[in-house]
Amino acid sequence: MIKVLYPDWLTRELRTDHAGETGAVWIYRGILTVSVNNSVRTFARRHLETELKHLNKIESLLSLKHRSWLLPVWRTAGFFTGAIPALCGPNMTFYTIEAVETFVSQHYQNQLDSLQPIVEHNPELVIVRSVLSECQFDEIAHRDEAAQRVQNAPGAIIRLWCFLVSGGSQAAVTLARQI
Repeated sequence: MIKVLYPDWLTRELRTDHAGETGAVWIYRGILTVSVNNSVRTFARRHLETELKHLNKIESLLSLKHRSWLLPVWRTAGFFTGAIPALCGPNMTFYTIEAVETFVSQHYQNQLDSLQPIVEHNPELVIVRSVLSECQFDEIAHRDEAAQRVQNAPGAIIRLWCFLVSGGSQAAVTLARQI
C-alpha cells in the first residue's frame, strides 16, 4: 500500500497499533517457547499467523520513521507476557490472551470511532479504517476463543496478573503514542 501523510493524531495511533501488533507477535512466540501443552501450542501457532498478518498490514500504512523507537521493549514485554503464563499452564495462558485482546479490541474501537466522522471527507482513510476493522474483528475472535478455553474460574493470582497485563497494555499505548 502507499503510505500517505496522516493527521498527527492518526500517525500516533497507528504507531500504537504497530507497537501492539509487534508485542502480540512476541506474546505468541513466548508461549510457543515454553508451553508443552498441545492445545496451547496449536492455539498460539494459529494466532501468531494472524498477528503476523496484522503487523504486515499496519506496516504497510506506517512509514519506518513513524514507528515506535521502543520496538525492542515491545518485543521483550510481549515475549514475557506470553512466556510467564505459559509456564503456569493453559488456564493462565488463555486468561492472559483474553485480557490482552479485551484491551486491544476496545483500543481499536476507540480508533474506529475517531475515524468515523472524517473518513467520508478523506477517501485515503477508508483503507486505514478497513485495516483497523479487520484487525479488531480478529482480536475479538482471539479473545472469545481464549475465553471459551479457560477451564476454571480465575483465582486471585490470575486476576492480579490480568490486571497488570491490562494496565501494562494501557501504559504501552501511552508510551507508543509519544516514542
